[in-house]
Amino acid sequence: MARFTYCVIGGGIVGLSTAHHLLDAEPDATVVVLEAAQSVAAHQTGHNSGVIHSGIYYEPGSLKARFCKAGERATKEFCTEHGIPFDECGKLIVATTAEELARMTALEDRAEVNGIACRRVGGDELTEMEPNVVGLGALHLPKTGIVDYTLVSKTLADLVRRAGGTVLTGQRVVAIAEDARGVSVSTRTTTVTCDRLVVCGGLQADRLAEMAGVPVDVQIIPFRGEYFRLPSERAGFVRRLIYPVPDPDLPFLGVHLSPTIGGAITVGPSAVLGLAREGYPKFSVNPRDVARMAAFPGLWRVARANLRLGVTEVGNSLFKRRYLRECRKYAPGLTAGDLLPHEAGIRAQAVRRNGALVHDFVVERTDRMIHVLNSPSPAATAALPIGRHLAGLATGGDHAAHQV
Repeated sequence: MARFTYCVIGGGIVGLSTAHHLLDAEPDATVVVLEAAQSVAAHQTGHNSGVIHSGIYYEPGSLKARFCKAGERATKEFCTEHGIPFDECGKLIVATTAEELARMTALEDRAEVNGIACRRVGGDELTEMEPNVVGLGALHLPKTGIVDYTLVSKTLADLVRRAGGTVLTGQRVVAIAEDARGVSVSTRTTTVTCDRLVVCGGLQADRLAEMAGVPVDVQIIPFRGEYFRLPSERAGFVRRLIYPVPDPDLPFLGVHLSPTIGGAITVGPSAVLGLAREGYPKFSVNPRDVARMAAFPGLWRVARANLRLGVTEVGNSLFKRRYLRECRKYAPGLTAGDLLPHEAGIRAQAVRRNGALVHDFVVERTDRMIHVLNSPSPAATAALPIGRHLAGLATGGDHAAHQV
């Protein structure tokens, strides 16, 4: 039974950032990362659109707003230092109706409060900037960028190993026990003990907390983010990220066009209730996941409150032309033949028993454990400052950890 100073469960970008910052804070510490999948960044980190967010959507003063702004800078600095390609391509939030145009004012105000570079452009300038995009106007965020977060995660894993840490994949955790001497973590093949445990479990965060005896009021509900991609002959169709103006009454941002650092352009995501937390092919079903959701009252309250949205999203998932209609509101030149299959992502949405969606980061602590129960978008963008924050909590440097 190996003994470590710190154990981190979760080899996504947040867990790896935490391990990296633990070793940076305490170079003599022993650190192990346990990841259930056969590679790091196998789930949410490796299935997102690769956006370096600016933070315009987030409530001023929230952890999301604070971490995102710091993370946008930190991600670019990290990529520059380690030779990871990124592109500060910018983003346009496009209004296609008078109602959306009016809603842009609130976003402008939020950008100003959050200290985000942003300017309004008219319909003519919008078309000059992006000839294949139409709208009554848009907000231009020049600092928004794109990157490959899987590559960022692999670089973090390499840094952890070089600093003397251990990263173990294929190690799904089956038991966690805390006592006065430390924490014991068992996988299907091994057991480790540690002085402090940090759990960045993503899609399994609630189960891991329950396994450790931590009372939780939330359950992770998986939402499939289904994407298409444009064919290679449509390369350059847009040069910037193109987003619709979000509806404040809906929990998701809507379908957008996203250039990727590899040169492709993705279209999406939708937001369909998933029937498997780690099932990426369409129509994936995990009976254990379904049974757990069905027994959770919060899911049914969310379903009742968002029935119209749910029906719309399912329709968009089943019928490509309905999905296309959403895209053509701001990109009328797209056709059904332009929407090619692309791998889906799964968003871990924390929901409380009363049906409230949890929008900000949630961290629960015991004497020797830290559990990240909700790590929503923009977690990838914000991973470096989040990891520093969690490392500060684990090492006892609470004051330093809160300085972002």
